Amino acid sequence: HWPERSTNYFGRLGYVHNENEEETTPLEESLAALKELVDAGKVRAIGLSNETPWGVMKMLQLAERLGLPRVASVQNPYNLLNRTYEVGLAEIAHRENVGLLAYSPLAFGVLSGKYLDGVRPENARLTLYERFKRYTSPLAEQATQAYVEIARHHELDPAQMALAFVNSRSFLTSNIIGATTMEQLEYNLASESLKLDQEVLDAIEEVHQRIPNPSP
Repeated sequence: HWPERSTNYFGRLGYVHNENEEETTPLEESLAALKELVDAGKVRAIGLSNETPWGVMKMLQLAERLGLPRVASVQNPYNLLNRTYEVGLAEIAHRENVGLLAYSPLAFGVLSGKYLDGVRPENARLTLYERFKRYTSPLAEQATQAYVEIARHHELDPAQMALAFVNSRSFLTSNIIGATTMEQLEYNLASESLKLDQEVLDAIEEVHQRIPNPSP
């Protein structure tokens, strides 16, 4: 679910290398164990989650050198409030054919706009789990407001626009949607056929340049 070694994930910034880090499972040992599952027919392909560019490339190098299974995908967060995947991993996706399985495409539902102005709908995720602060900072709310306004200006549903943006990325393999109700699921699924025009994409990019990655 995340690297065993000490590194940056779940929004952590400011990497500090720990020379005295406790010994972790060697990456080649993990790959060898996964090879047994692949050889037994229990696993078709392997992937990583919450991984860094270094981690992905290291696993690819080890697989090639040792004849072990090659990483096929990376499951990392990707949404309008967190596009840090683009910094180092997007290039790897194309050059090494390791696609993104994007999770939190709606940033815990924040990009639907339902939490703006401090609103906490009954039984909504951030209402039930107040400790999840990653997508609710003042800057994140400012960016969310701007994205919601873009959607409304173009007569789009904010959540569908946010999902359609993720779907439009060339490095994407799968968009991992989530829903609490059937209505939400239907709205999310409808985004698959929504193609954002250049005017919408340009407006999104303008907000991103002004408020880049408020929820890394």
